[in-house]
Amino acid sequence: MHVLSITAGAATMYCGSCLRDNALAAELIKLGHQVTLVPMYTPTLTDEPNVSTGRVFFGGISVYLEQYLPIFRRTPAVLDRLWDSARVIRAFARRSIQVDARFLGEMTVSMLKGEHGHQRKELAKLIAWLKTQPRPDVIHLPYTLLIGLAKPLRDALGAPVCCALQGEDLFLDQLHEPYRSEALRLIHEQVGDVDRFIAVSEYYATYMSTYLRIPADRIRTVRLGIAARDFARADGAEGESASAPADAGAGLTIGYFARVAPEKGLDRLADAYVLLRRERGLPPSRLEAAGYLAAEHRDYLARIERRLSGAGLRDEFQYHGEMDRAAKVRFLRGLDVFSMPAPYHEPKGLSVLEAMASGVPVVQPRHGAFPEMIERMGGGLLVSSDSIESLAEGLWQLWVDRELRDKLGRAAVVGVRTHYGINRMARDTVAVFEDVAAAASSVSNAARTDAHPAGVRG
Repeated sequence: MHVLSITAGAATMYCGSCLRDNALAAELIKLGHQVTLVPMYTPTLTDEPNVSTGRVFFGGISVYLEQYLPIFRRTPAVLDRLWDSARVIRAFARRSIQVDARFLGEMTVSMLKGEHGHQRKELAKLIAWLKTQPRPDVIHLPYTLLIGLAKPLRDALGAPVCCALQGEDLFLDQLHEPYRSEALRLIHEQVGDVDRFIAVSEYYATYMSTYLRIPADRIRTVRLGIAARDFARADGAEGESASAPADAGAGLTIGYFARVAPEKGLDRLADAYVLLRRERGLPPSRLEAAGYLAAEHRDYLARIERRLSGAGLRDEFQYHGEMDRAAKVRFLRGLDVFSMPAPYHEPKGLSVLEAMASGVPVVQPRHGAFPEMIERMGGGLLVSSDSIESLAEGLWQLWVDRELRDKLGRAAVVGVRTHYGINRMARDTVAVFEDVAAAASSVSNAARTDAHPAGVRG
């Protein structure tokens, strides 16, 4: 089938949603489907081969200008090309500008208004281009923040619409009022414009049904999947722990890989590390962290470093910055245990799956998608979500019990490949697409029959 998939670029950041959208599109293409993956705002940054189109729609510069300078809502397309090119957008995106909360709120509400928002000219450009492309069998939106596109695209292209649910509540809850309430109202009002919502976890399907007031029977769960092959050990030992043998008195290499931001919990992991080293008697060890650091969160990282310095442990911590895929694979393989103790109830946990695919056992809070992951696969321990002591105890257990650590590492490798592989995610997604396409075709045929009953000529 032919899938039109919209994805939203995140400038210079490796975004979990962008990575999923690209990986899904690439796997669908591998399975023989035709996919047009269209980036919005900025080009997408992926750690696997990028299969998106070279053209960016709703370019970040145009979107900003049209939001605040009405004259740019009427400029001709030929002029817009000066700042709509991927190269120009990418150059501006590298500046790592802190975004004002009011701007985010106003922009979100405007985009949710779709053809009635300030960016209606960008929507017209997108539709005009799409009409020059093969007609899709289904349209896939990356999250409900773009639900304002559902009806215009469905009407223009005559195709049903699916919309992923993959973490937008975090963004919505950080909006200031009145924008948060207005955004939630606009999303709810447009739920009927989407034929099927696709949640990335069972937890998120249940949560978003209540949060966005989506009828439960309109949501299907398609578990997150990753391309796990390159995370396997270099020696090819399938199903083995990534940890190398160590002396009984050796320390522990604890890893974190995610955005460096309060909602991902690096501060909690640092506090647990201090507790282990200063109160529980863990011998000299390592706390290794990597991931995107936004300008507004540099002080957050500095506070973590000061906390470790105050405990005399600064030399045992290293922040490695953002990593491409090859560096990430090496980083994860070098860990004994992994934890991303996010206070936010994660619907995906991409880096948790990648650590497990590397044979590294995980210690995760008992909330969000983590319980269903670990209960389905093994591969880690669940701890109390609001207790640093519980997190430290989970890490301690994997230090004192090397046999358990190895057992969980082996279970993690097998579990990811069995339950969270990219091929399974792609095939399950196609099944949803085929269902909505068939339903849309049935409705269309019924409408034609009603318009031209048997024996009546149109």
